[in-house]
Amino acid sequence: MSKEYDVVVLGAGPGGYVAAIRASQLGLSVAIVEKEYWGGVCLNVGCVPTKSLLKNAEVAHTLQHRGKEFGFSFDNLELDYEAAFKRSRRVSNRLTKGVGFLMKKNGIDTYEGYGTIKDASTLTVALGDGGEETLTYKNLIIATGAHPRAIPGVEIDKEGGRVISYLPAILSDTVPNQVVIVGAGPIGLEFGYVWANYGADVTIVEMLDRLAPLEDPEVSAELAKAYKKLGIKILTDTRVEGIEELETKARIKVSGPDGEQVLDAEQVLVAIGFAPNVEGYGLENIGVTLTERGRFIEVDEQMRTSVPNVYAIGDVTGKLMLAHVGSAMGIVAAEVIAGHETVTLDYKMMPSCIYSQPQVASFGYTEDEAREAGYDVKVSSFPFQPNGKALGMGDTAGFVKLVTDAQYGEILGASMVGPEVTELLPEYTLAHNAELTAEEIARNVHAHPTLSEVLMEAAHGIVGESIHI
Repeated sequence: MSKEYDVVVLGAGPGGYVAAIRASQLGLSVAIVEKEYWGGVCLNVGCVPTKSLLKNAEVAHTLQHRGKEFGFSFDNLELDYEAAFKRSRRVSNRLTKGVGFLMKKNGIDTYEGYGTIKDASTLTVALGDGGEETLTYKNLIIATGAHPRAIPGVEIDKEGGRVISYLPAILSDTVPNQVVIVGAGPIGLEFGYVWANYGADVTIVEMLDRLAPLEDPEVSAELAKAYKKLGIKILTDTRVEGIEELETKARIKVSGPDGEQVLDAEQVLVAIGFAPNVEGYGLENIGVTLTERGRFIEVDEQMRTSVPNVYAIGDVTGKLMLAHVGSAMGIVAAEVIAGHETVTLDYKMMPSCIYSQPQVASFGYTEDEAREAGYDVKVSSFPFQPNGKALGMGDTAGFVKLVTDAQYGEILGASMVGPEVTELLPEYTLAHNAELTAEEIARNVHAHPTLSEVLMEAAHGIVGESIHI
């Protein structure tokens, strides 16, 4: 006998569980199916435990390299990465348990097992105990996420292997002595920072021309300066031609501006992006259309797939593979299903963050992108160097760069690198969404001393001149 629901959500990551909660809040009967990670990769083996490790690495960096500046001295400083790892798992476990609580609080039925779509109204769940449940739905939300992409011809994450994705990296309680990281996006940069501060010899290899290649070039340059100071070796414009796993090491053949060279490492972290989880869920049974490029699930602005009562959200759509974007998509999908007023998401204006040190945060157009899009651009940058709070923190590297339309003062985007910029970014995104201008940001009185004053100073630079420079 099947159980009937208004909405069944397949996948309990940041998109899926948020969609389930919102649908329940709107009076719909909801079930959610998850085969492994309640809270998704993000809470279990991604965003959340990584931030815990990054905090440990930041403290380790301060104690090792800046102790004298802050008045600390040690005869025999010991760094215990195993303790850092255990703390990261405690943080993760606390939040994943919270997801279970939220499901119960909102009256959502949970099914732990592998969900397979049988037809446009039926899904079966293969339970861990060998049993099976059949769920009937009026609407289905697919939130199956994505998995790490591998270098063609290179196997990752095999048992005992030296070529890994983020998953074995985040679940290891030891630091490799020597590591090559392939990919200079958020995952590669964050693991590079952690490992380098725990004593690893780190080399980052990036096929494009700079670190964080999707960010403003000036941000990338500031980041590269900081990473080189950490002792991290950086090879940009460099392609991996092959990886050979030997008994005691991996051998990586690369080609770049200086020709071909061979790198030896204890471990290789491949962090070159993600591919959607679309195989094995029965999508072919209902004829869901996939994109020609990347095989993502095609959706419209209301998260509808090609099948009228089937929606898709998060990484599996390839719109913007970030946890907070998946959550926003989940809320839209639930509201559309419930017939509730909702919003249209502008993926170009979504916030993006890298939690390295210095941190990176951005949204909207970079200066170059705005010009290429045909805008008459006005830009203002303001550094953290003269900011009182940054000076007090001893963290003055970086700047805020605000991009506006010269004619109307419309905020087109911002690029930031520096202390806590991931926390500062929402002021600008909110201003954009509320159609505020740079002048209105400049005239908003910011508390002193705060890092947020840098945002105000950059806005003053758009409408006239910055004050403290």
